[in-house]
Amino acid sequence: MSDAIISAVLTQLFSVMEQQVRQELKLVVGVDKEVKNLENTFNSIRAVISDAERRQLVKGDVDKESGSSSSQSVKLWLQRLQDAAYDMDDVLSEWSNALLKFEMEDALGSSPSAQKRVSFLVNLPCFCFSRVALRRDIAVKIQEINSRLDNIASDKDRYHFTPSNASVDDSGRRLNIRPQTTSYVDVSYIHGRDSDKATLIAQLLKDGNKKGTHDTVSVVGTGGIGKTTLAGIVYNSEEVTKFDVRVWICVSEPPFDEVLRVAKAIVEQLEGNAPNLFELETLLGRVRQGVEGKKFLFVLDDVWTEDYGWWEPLKNAISSCAPGSKVLVTTRKERVAQIMKSDYTLRLGELAENDCWLLFSHFAFSESNEKNREQFEDIGKEIAKKCKGLPLAAKIIGNYMRFKELFEEWRCVLESDMWELEATSEGIFPALLLSYNDLPSAVKNCFLYFANFPQDCEIEADNLIKLWMAHGYLNLRGRTVVEDMEALGTEYLETLVMRSFFQRVRKEKDKGHRDNVIRFKMHDMVLQLGQYLKKDESLVKNSGFALSNNSSSGVKTRHLTLMRSEDSPFPESIGHAESLHSFWVQSFHDSPSFVCQVDIVPTELLKHLVHLKSLDLSRNRLRELPKEIEELQNLRYLNLSHNPLWELPETVCVLYRLQTLKLVACNHLSRLQGKIHKLKNLRHLEIDMTESLTTLPKGIGQLTSLRTLSKFILTGSNEESEGKTCTISDLSGLNQLRNSIKIQGLGYVTNAADAEKAELKKKEHLTDVHMEFNSQMRGEQGRADVADALELHPNLQSLHISSYNGARLPHWLTSLTKIKKLKLEDCPNVRVLVAVGTLPSLENLCLEKMHGLKHLGAELFGASAATNGVAHMFPKLKKLTFARLNCWEEWNMTIGENGTASIMPALQYLKVSDCEKLKTLPDCVVSKSPLKKLYIKNCPLLKQQYDKKTGEHWIKIAHISKVRIL
Repeated sequence: MSDAIISAVLTQLFSVMEQQVRQELKLVVGVDKEVKNLENTFNSIRAVISDAERRQLVKGDVDKESGSSSSQSVKLWLQRLQDAAYDMDDVLSEWSNALLKFEMEDALGSSPSAQKRVSFLVNLPCFCFSRVALRRDIAVKIQEINSRLDNIASDKDRYHFTPSNASVDDSGRRLNIRPQTTSYVDVSYIHGRDSDKATLIAQLLKDGNKKGTHDTVSVVGTGGIGKTTLAGIVYNSEEVTKFDVRVWICVSEPPFDEVLRVAKAIVEQLEGNAPNLFELETLLGRVRQGVEGKKFLFVLDDVWTEDYGWWEPLKNAISSCAPGSKVLVTTRKERVAQIMKSDYTLRLGELAENDCWLLFSHFAFSESNEKNREQFEDIGKEIAKKCKGLPLAAKIIGNYMRFKELFEEWRCVLESDMWELEATSEGIFPALLLSYNDLPSAVKNCFLYFANFPQDCEIEADNLIKLWMAHGYLNLRGRTVVEDMEALGTEYLETLVMRSFFQRVRKEKDKGHRDNVIRFKMHDMVLQLGQYLKKDESLVKNSGFALSNNSSSGVKTRHLTLMRSEDSPFPESIGHAESLHSFWVQSFHDSPSFVCQVDIVPTELLKHLVHLKSLDLSRNRLRELPKEIEELQNLRYLNLSHNPLWELPETVCVLYRLQTLKLVACNHLSRLQGKIHKLKNLRHLEIDMTESLTTLPKGIGQLTSLRTLSKFILTGSNEESEGKTCTISDLSGLNQLRNSIKIQGLGYVTNAADAEKAELKKKEHLTDVHMEFNSQMRGEQGRADVADALELHPNLQSLHISSYNGARLPHWLTSLTKIKKLKLEDCPNVRVLVAVGTLPSLENLCLEKMHGLKHLGAELFGASAATNGVAHMFPKLKKLTFARLNCWEEWNMTIGENGTASIMPALQYLKVSDCEKLKTLPDCVVSKSPLKKLYIKNCPLLKQQYDKKTGEHWIKIAHISKVRIL
């Protein structure tokens, strides 16, 4: 932890010095010597940090000078070091912000020219309002911190730390990345639980007594024993899927509103969407409706609360169930099982020694080191014994050992004094600490950031990486392979995934066919480790909490998360917040269509958050943001999503450090500030679901660091907007854009030369593009040459073209060799499709509201196939959808007179809806493809042909496993 902070401070120090050189302006004159001393001191300390961080956790003798245990004494020394490093980080930020402000003023022409400044500096090195005082203040602060560090460095000698090579920055250290040829470890893989599984299933399948009653079955055991894993395996077993209704709710340790939150979660799973309800009585009514007369299984996972009051309303609501209904509870507390009046309690014990070894070895010996199993088996069994029958410990330490290929490394783990921890008294697994301690220092800092999240919080990987970046954890200095902070964050996240620190991990494949983590949860034992290591430095508290000057441990709080209940007000004050680097007010409100209640951010609160780097005020019913937001000059991350904001204050545009601005679902937001071009460091502007936002300011085109821009809005020209709103040419410099973008209003581009200025073909990192023209416009808007000029990079994976009035599709469409998904919607004048059947990677094709199409046939193959009669058509297509093709009459897949083709050999899903004139489906599609699902709706002629009872061609589709004709 301390090493990572020091690394971040040194990186910022080098960055500030580079700023001074670049600007030819020394804000802090004569500081070079102090900087050199600072660097030397930090590097001397870094050499022993690894040993110090280990020794603070291990039981030791009494320190002669302090009288406390040596581990406690070392911990206090590390706290002093950490506070000094944080304070230096704040001073360097102040220094850097001053330099950046001068640089921005020059660039924007709001200060004297550089030539005048140089002349003026001859007599006054720091000019304008109080700059002399600012220079002196920064210099004094650096000297004071240097003095503190000298004392800390001197004190380290009495601990006789063992030096390591930690003075060398390990940010470029090669991480243990999963080989591309192997899959992730199966998280449901268990040993020694067959008997428990059988017992649990038998209890759940027991006949019920009478209508309106259910049985409660509880699984009780210590943390990490495998309660959730066992419950999950039972929940998904074939026998249990026969319940009419199954619902899984993770109750965890809620701070408030237990009944309301759980009731909402149940309704969401019963109905398939999240209810926008806050009245408990209404929610319980929906629960009652959802289970009435049905045999259900409810899993309440990880229940902590011993207050029966939270359960009684829910119990009454589900009393309308059918006999045989069951509630399965998992908990660490025997008392909880008693309070919930369990009819049966399974007490889950530790794994047998051999089962623990089998589980450990499953994770420890991957394909790459399976050859070493015999060499490491004996010592591996000894390590497995130290897991003491805890599945989570065996899994984590097993994954940790996967990358140890030397016997000496295995011996060091077995003999490590980490197994003798003071932390074990607080429920921390030695196995977790061993795996954590082996992480590179930069990844340790990323791991410890999890201490800022509430228990059972689902974490979005993309958002997490942006938070890591805001706090300086993604340092590219010294790295030669990864040149993007976000990519480095993904690499760090993969490292943590491989250590089995997460659970319920959801992944999606990226353009390189790699599984990328999308979201996940932390096991509560892993979260507990982070909170133990960050004790008092990171706090998660209920609304109403206030920070004091001194915590019981003497550690300054740097990260604060406040959790609001449904009826609690927005915090007016949080006490002594000057040291905070992150602040999150967690709430769960959506931005409503009609605003009945408004929260207000107190201006005084913002004035105390001067060192803040990340601020999350999402879902807090905020109508406006105070102009005092400008006080937060260190801010890198600002999340205002799901708030009913009308607009942002102009002062947001002076947050020059800002990297991420999230405005998702701010559906009342009507405009962005015209001076947004000042945010030169902005990398992510998220404006999804902002329906009232109909224009973008001209300055967007100057934000050349942007990686995320959810949508780019074009409008027609008028006197009021002339020169103030974006034109298509403003896209030209945004070549760092990644992932997806929606370009709205392309119909306003009437000139192909203007369209070319967007240089869309240079945006190689975009994988998903929605090109929306203007269906209400006619004439010039439909010119195909404009669409031709909007050519996209061949790396594209998904394309949606909508509201396009051109007579033909753009010529470059067939050059998108990597495209997987293509949707053409509301293109009424297109009568002939291009040869989309030749696209080698296409997996999903949707044609909707293509009213000009009457026939589909050989044009899908291309000219070559039509001439030669040979084709490989849609080689990877899995899903095919036709909707609202009002004029479509014929679908003919014949190629020439003697044509042969491999047609849709991978097709699994076909949907045809609202195609009233279509008479039949090609035999080669419905009879010869591996089709598994066929859905026909509002197609009277097709229904007549393929109806199961009366259809002449039913026999052609009878082999398809799922057919639905409406």
